[in-house]
Amino acid sequence: MANTIGSTQPSSHLSLEKKGLDSESAQASATPSISCQTSRQITVERIQFFTLCWSIIVTGWNDGTTGPLLPRIQSVYGIGYTTVSLLFVFATVGFVSGAFLNVPLSDRFTFGQLMVLGASLQAIAYAIDAVAPPFEVLCLGYAINGIGMAIQDGQANGYVATMKRKPEKKMGILHAAYGAGALLAPLASTQFAQLKRWSFQYLVSMIIALSNVCVLILVFKLRSADACITEIGQDETVKSDETKSSLRQIFPLKSVHLLALYILIYVGLEATIGGWIVTYVLQARNGSPSSGYISTGFFGGMFNDSRFYSKKQTSRPVGIMLGRVGERRVLFLYFFIALGMELVIWFVPSVVGNAFAAAFLGFILGPWYPIGMNLAARIIPPWLLAPSMGWIAGFGQAGSALFPFITGVVAQKSSIHSFPPLYVFFPIRTPVLG
Repeated sequence: MANTIGSTQPSSHLSLEKKGLDSESAQASATPSISCQTSRQITVERIQFFTLCWSIIVTGWNDGTTGPLLPRIQSVYGIGYTTVSLLFVFATVGFVSGAFLNVPLSDRFTFGQLMVLGASLQAIAYAIDAVAPPFEVLCLGYAINGIGMAIQDGQANGYVATMKRKPEKKMGILHAAYGAGALLAPLASTQFAQLKRWSFQYLVSMIIALSNVCVLILVFKLRSADACITEIGQDETVKSDETKSSLRQIFPLKSVHLLALYILIYVGLEATIGGWIVTYVLQARNGSPSSGYISTGFFGGMFNDSRFYSKKQTSRPVGIMLGRVGERRVLFLYFFIALGMELVIWFVPSVVGNAFAAAFLGFILGPWYPIGMNLAARIIPPWLLAPSMGWIAGFGQAGSALFPFITGVVAQKSSIHSFPPLYVFFPIRTPVLG
């Protein structure tokens, strides 16, 4: 029955949102304490954490795979930008479905069961796509994959947010893991895109996803989050007598939906650049087939020191900025720097210049996601944290499909040259941090 971090919220905490979501007081009063950990508990915690990182690496691997394969998929199936963008539409359907399912499933199944379910759906999706099926079936595989990724993403974020030893640092590392997967995937998919058996890229992905299933079963043993969190020396999360379901408690919270919108826009921008930059350089800049590695440069930029940010890590440049300037101001600063790099890609007719700008753009975008997730961990009551994270991460992940689809539709009606103006004017804002 009880999943991840509890399922209900006392009425006293419903006032958090009305009182401006006082993050510090909410965290101090509602956060479970952690006793002095033994060496074994610390080891178990590390194993759990790096297992979740592996799941997120697989998610990043998926998102980094599609971009270099898009030109080959268009060629094999004889389709244009709009049709190939249906891959993103079906992925969006999967992500949103997974986000909706995550909340009620959290009341019925354990954290370990849901993680294995999500990983298994990914493996099934890759098995479907590995045989190069008709395009309609390929799209179905993307939808199934989206459901699995949304479930894993939400559960992993929710669990890491409840860890009490250096949670901000862990959240940064967790999303650095995403960058690592997205960094490595184009190295493989660029090669497979030039081979006769191009769809075997999905076979490699299936093997990786199956390894994820096995590791999740071995480490979490299909148990609840409370059982897993107790194993590392933390107290179980406080529960209440409230009889409402998690779904009915979460959806009235304005902060949850603002954070979901923030993640949606951020992930959409990230996926649009990573997914279409290769096609843009090939056709607008007359790049060579090795231009697929530009996608690697972009995601490699995301796998950087800024991903490991923490306001308490004053030895790191990003930590100094966040601690002294504040998250909101830093994000606005990064927004204008990112805008400058986007203009370079738009107006500088150089493959090398575009590649450099894409890599630096990835570097600048790196901290945005963990900043949003850490904010969620501070302002959402802990007994609703896991299902809330499931909605935020799952709905936000839909941006990785929705925005690239919009780009493909516009490119079909005009040309691929419309790619830079689109991502320059996507409405990137940070209202939830105000």
